Amino acid sequence: MSHKAVLALGGNAIIKPGQDGNIFEQFVNTRHSLEGVVELVRQGYQLAITHGNGPQVGNLLIQQMAGIDRNIQPMPLGVLNAATEGTMGYMIEQSLQNLLTRLAIPRKVVTILSQVVVDKNDPSVSNPTKPVGPFFSKEVAEKLQHDYQWSMKEDAGRGFRQVVPSPMPIDIVQIDLIRNLVDSNEIVIACGGGGIPVYVDDHGVYEGFDAAVDEDFAPAMLAA
Repeated sequence: MSHKAVLALGGNAIIKPGQDGNIFEQFVNTRHSLEGVVELVRQGYQLAITHGNGPQVGNLLIQQMAGIDRNIQPMPLGVLNAATEGTMGYMIEQSLQNLLTRLAIPRKVVTILSQVVVDKNDPSVSNPTKPVGPFFSKEVAEKLQHDYQWSMKEDAGRGFRQVVPSPMPIDIVQIDLIRNLVDSNEIVIACGGGGIPVYVDDHGVYEGFDAAVDEDFAPAMLAA
């Protein structure tokens, strides 16, 4: 039986402290971060790769703020998380596939946009504490709280930031597909940034949820 492993790349491995975080730097950092992955591939491991997205989703939030003055409504955090799953999955998938091709290793890489089920009544919903995005003045924070019903809290005297729930993951919607692909020896990128948070409504269908699933617990569930 082949060994299985879940590898987690931190968002700060893709945008390093002090860098601009432009897409060219992110691609270079992604390629460097994957060099150690190849050794596990050589050893025959069946792999799933996940990643953080803190700096990336923070940048998207700043871009969202730039559109407010033009009456462009900011997207929910869950949708931004889906966006980073796509962009970062693309970078990791392409970079790893190219590396495997150069080394003549016949393995394929695929990205799965992963919806992670949470409880909409999770205790964190009534007491959001996870800070996301940029700092704001008190005046701007109060306006955002009024206009968009965001929860805003002062952060160590540096300004105000949006805080969001960080519910525990309950299930991964695409887990059977991920498992089948890994068992087929494909390298799967999944649950990036903790996955896209969703809940099951009273009719048994999935609905998006404005939250940030914990980036440690989601990969732990994926591994289990």
